[in-house]
Amino acid sequence: MKKQFLVTLFVVLTCLVKAQSPVYLFSYFIGNGADGLHLAYSLDGLKWEPLNQGKPFLEPTVGKDKLMRDPSICQGPDGTFHLVWTTGWWDKIIGYASSKDLMHWTEQKAIPVMVDEPEAKNAWAPELFYDKATKEYYIIWATTIPGRHKEVLTSDSEKGLNHRMYSVTTKDFKRFSKTKLFFDPEFSVIDAAIIQQANREYMMVLKNENSNPPEKNIRITTTKSLAKGFPTTVSKPITGDYWAEGPAPLQVGEYIYVYFDKYRDHKYGAVRSKDGVNWEDVSDLVSFPKGIRHGTAFTVNQSVLSNLLKVN
Repeated sequence: MKKQFLVTLFVVLTCLVKAQSPVYLFSYFIGNGADGLHLAYSLDGLKWEPLNQGKPFLEPTVGKDKLMRDPSICQGPDGTFHLVWTTGWWDKIIGYASSKDLMHWTEQKAIPVMVDEPEAKNAWAPELFYDKATKEYYIIWATTIPGRHKEVLTSDSEKGLNHRMYSVTTKDFKRFSKTKLFFDPEFSVIDAAIIQQANREYMMVLKNENSNPPEKNIRITTTKSLAKGFPTTVSKPITGDYWAEGPAPLQVGEYIYVYFDKYRDHKYGAVRSKDGVNWEDVSDLVSFPKGIRHGTAFTVNQSVLSNLLKVN
């Protein structure tokens, strides 16, 4: 009897450990973002498979264009998943919804991040980050306000677009701080995302968006305090001789991966690093669902994935 009890206990504990073991999800959009939120999963950070047979989990309802581009998901300490996204090309709002299981979502609402700036052109690619030190969420995004910052040379197709990163903070997604300038490296910058490293330093990956001459590459900067901000002197490009955007950082074992959209080549790529300094291009090692566009990579428990895999 005692032996049987120990065997049963071992099986139960094994199942519990497995249910809590980390796996990885990727939020993304396809096309122009009109059909909504898509999710993919991976067990190793390399091979990514679509969930829900590639169908969307949430259709957009807010904004002029009612799009859901650049979906960023962050899980809070209470287990709630928070989602923000780009609602349209020239909106001054960003979209927001939350979920306990990534399948059933609250009513979507607009966060009016740039409505107090009459000249603001847009609010692009918002990213979420939960700071354990201050127990608050940061939402950062890119906006162009003509004449506000140091001008950069632009191409004909991007004439007048000169982005900087802005932010708000919140503890409950009901009350938000005032919008403020978050990062100004004196070049056009978009698609910034934050990850906290094992050494507790914060790393921000971002796209140099300068178009004349074109940069279109991914760079990084680090800080020990979000409140003090990130140094505006950034690294050399960590991506190669191709145009890249939408960087999504993710800790996988001893590596930090940064996934990104090789948007001219219509495929996804990745680089990885153990120390945040030396980067290895592993684009040939990763595979993603067809048509995947800019999103966010994040870690969840196995139980979350198990429930998602039941969706047909």
